[in-house]
Amino acid sequence: MQIEDAPPRRHLAPLPKLALELGPLVLFFLGNAYSERFGVAPEQKLFVATGLFVAATVAALAVHYALVRRLPIMPLVSGAVVVVFGGLTLLLQDKTFIMVKPTIVNSLFGAVLLGGLAFGKPLLSVVLDSVFTLTDEGWRKLTFRWGLFFFVLAGLNELVWRTQTEDFWVNFKVFGIMPLTVLFALAQTPLLSRYERKNGEAA
Repeated sequence: MQIEDAPPRRHLAPLPKLALELGPLVLFFLGNAYSERFGVAPEQKLFVATGLFVAATVAALAVHYALVRRLPIMPLVSGAVVVVFGGLTLLLQDKTFIMVKPTIVNSLFGAVLLGGLAFGKPLLSVVLDSVFTLTDEGWRKLTFRWGLFFFVLAGLNELVWRTQTEDFWVNFKVFGIMPLTVLFALAQTPLLSRYERKNGEAA
């Protein structure tokens, strides 16, 4: 009996993927920035923003799954942490939970990447749902860089939320972390080109 090949894994196009990733973050920012105009007390606006963030995150994951019938690990884990820590923020009326969420997520990914690397398993292609094809050395180097970068983001988040105002932290989360991540990703282009595995080339 001949076994049919498994269908190729589907990936979202860059634009819908970006919209699903940024949509909840944009709503989080808008909820914090403009909820006072609708009668929300200043001390409550972060809770409103958190509620929007949780709802939008769940919706984005649902749409992603509907489009490709699977959920990549990174958005799934990040979304689960948003729901848990956002839920605790709303349930206990404690803003600390949503503020430490980026620390938890980035530390988790950093630990997974560097921990896997310590055991000879460069897990970046799994964690980031990567479509790149690199040599083993390329994956090791890229995994190490991203692992360190995630810990840098975790440290920056801790510094900002513990020393700055809520509004400053929200702005940093929206307009700081994402641009830093994009710039770091672009800075890896030479490495991707250098270690790209050509067709027919052994890993």
